[in-house]
Amino acid sequence: MFIKTIKLSPKKFLIAAVLAVTAAAAVKAAPPAAKAVFSVASGSERLLPIYCVETEKPQIAISFDAAWGADDTDTLLKILEDNDVKTTFFMCGYWVDKYPEEVKKIAEAGHDLGNHSATHPHMSQLTKEQIKEELITTGNKIEELTGIKSELFRPPFGEYTNDVISAAEECGYYTIQWDVDSLDWKEYGVQEEINKVLNHKHLGNGSIILFHNDAKYTPEALDSIIKGLKEKGYEIVPVSELIMRENYTINTEGRQISTES
Repeated sequence: MFIKTIKLSPKKFLIAAVLAVTAAAAVKAAPPAAKAVFSVASGSERLLPIYCVETEKPQIAISFDAAWGADDTDTLLKILEDNDVKTTFFMCGYWVDKYPEEVKKIAEAGHDLGNHSATHPHMSQLTKEQIKEELITTGNKIEELTGIKSELFRPPFGEYTNDVISAAEECGYYTIQWDVDSLDWKEYGVQEEINKVLNHKHLGNGSIILFHNDAKYTPEALDSIIKGLKEKGYEIVPVSELIMRENYTINTEGRQISTES
């Protein structure tokens, strides 16, 4: 069940042009149970994904976007296994096609299998039906290969519009962003990546951390990051265990908050 959100100040990293899209029709298309809106300066209603979760538990989630190579898969899985950590991998459809054995390994290791679209497009440029096709195609591939039905979706480039959010909801997906970006794709170096995550200003209970499965320095940095997070008192859980399924709202920071008191 997806519940209401409220007024949002656009995230710094999102493209301004994407946030300017009104897509009022998408709100009308969303089923009542999935309707989640917030207001922007133009007065139109907008939908919002989950960036992080409000929780008193010292839990956070690590996530990987899998869109390009797969050379580091075994290394990453070994580090995660050695640290007794389960995470979430958001996979593109063409990545699933190219690396089916890696997908199976990730599934067998007990990690979340998330949907990252079929072709990694700028989804704001697609029709709602095209967006659904991207999700359905990849979801079917993951399920046929592993028997696991995906319920988590991360839009490519972190871009979203009303149509993206509502189409995902109608396909049975929770749209997931992040509030801690490792910036691993910028290849600043091992220590810089470690410091970026462990000292991130947004790191806290309910944070969702973004990595990429083929980033240059992540295999070297990951073990230290995990150990550092644990030393700070955090339990690392998959996104599927971190988020709420019902009775929640999303505030202006994209934080999912329980409405039960």
